[in-house]
Amino acid sequence: MIQHLNKGQVLLMASATGLIVANIYYSQPLVVLISREFNVTESNAGQINFYTQLGYALGLFFCTPLGDKIERKKQIIVMTLTSVIALVGAAITQNIMVLKIAGLLIGFTSMVPQLIIPMAANLASPEQRGKIIGVIMSGLLVGILLSRTLSGFVGAFWGWRAMFFIAAGICLALAFVMIFAFPVSIPTFRGSYAELMGSLFQLVKEQRVLREATAINSLAFACFGMFWTTMVLLLSAEPFHFNANTIGLFGLAAGAGALMAPLVGKIADKSNPRITIGIGIVCMLLSFVLFYLFRISVLGLIVGIVVLDLGMQSIHVSNQTRIYALIPEARNRLNTVFMTGSFIGTALGSAIGLWVWNWNQWASVCLVGVLFAIAAMIIYIATYPVKNNAAKSLKIN
Repeated sequence: MIQHLNKGQVLLMASATGLIVANIYYSQPLVVLISREFNVTESNAGQINFYTQLGYALGLFFCTPLGDKIERKKQIIVMTLTSVIALVGAAITQNIMVLKIAGLLIGFTSMVPQLIIPMAANLASPEQRGKIIGVIMSGLLVGILLSRTLSGFVGAFWGWRAMFFIAAGICLALAFVMIFAFPVSIPTFRGSYAELMGSLFQLVKEQRVLREATAINSLAFACFGMFWTTMVLLLSAEPFHFNANTIGLFGLAAGAGALMAPLVGKIADKSNPRITIGIGIVCMLLSFVLFYLFRISVLGLIVGIVVLDLGMQSIHVSNQTRIYALIPEARNRLNTVFMTGSFIGTALGSAIGLWVWNWNQWASVCLVGVLFAIAAMIIYIATYPVKNNAAKSLKIN
């Protein structure tokens, strides 16, 4: 019997993805507060962002493929409850290194959205898949972007530890709601875990679309992660001197742009997704030009954020729609390769951003952002046209 998602379930999935993925971004506006409490440099405190993103990538790689082998709903509930423990650990630690390790665990256990999205793709009809992915991606992107706003407010009024306690409470409540409201999925892979993981490399080898989409997405996520990590350093210094509360408000600008994700998904359903990917790459390049030209203008930075987020959505939603069309039985594994590469890009982007900040601060960040966007455009042009070759890979199932 084929299940279909109703509107309520789609909205719940969108909300859950946003609230859970927010866990890995709460720390970004809190870097200055954390550095003061532990008496370390802001660059040192900012490493928690790198560890959290790295943990997310590891969780994606080792846990997401299991969605093709075990029932997804159970896996989602277990991972969400485990994230509660990691968040409480971050809230009570008295050591900066332990906080970084807690960040790694928070990232690892917050990979739940990458189980929810393939579940939704499996239950959606082909003609609605892009639209539904777009709606859920809106929730995810709003969670990513508004998490900084919420974190900034909480940090300013109650301290950075309160944010991790609040996040733990949110995840605990979500787990109970998902127990009763999420649909049950039926796994299709019957082999061992070793065989499951081995098939990831076969997918990379055989699926050219997957390789291209992952490479472009990784560079886009590197731009995204680098900007949001170093933006805190820019806005807390001259001429702005903004506190965590004010810095968090910049997430509202990007949150407004996140509402475009369903439209991008609908366009991807009706036309060639590569068109929106190309537009997205141009937007990301343009955003870093704007960030440099208007580096001392709040309004200019806000415009750049909206352009950056629009580019990010256009690339990500379109690429995700493309890879989910390859092999329906292997969507979790396809998503594993795709999103692991993407969030490794985010982690490296955050680390590179902190490194080049010490070189020439904001100017060097903008230069590297432009170079990342140019590299994505080179891959985009070099791989056109790309044909799906899913049929030859059905043997992996």
